[in-house]
Amino acid sequence: MSEPTTLRAFVNGTGVSVRHGATLLDAVRAVDPGLADAVLGGSRAIADSRGLVVDSQTPLTGGAVLRVVSGKARRANAAPG
Repeated sequence: MSEPTTLRAFVNGTGVSVRHGATLLDAVRAVDPGLADAVLGGSRAIADSRGLVVDSQTPLTGGAVLRVVSGKARRANAAPG
């Protein structure tokens, strides 16, 4: 049996298939390039299924459930500096 060539994930409730080795940001970009740009710009962040903000460059795992949230969530999770 051969391995599937794509991973299935869900971004804001929309299913998307991306290549193995893709990042969370790649999954967001596949659903909405404008949202991906907002994540890169810092006005938006990516949260996992628990609502915790995660690094956009994290490798995607199959079945991931992601939400794009306000960039304020990222700043709230940052350690005081």
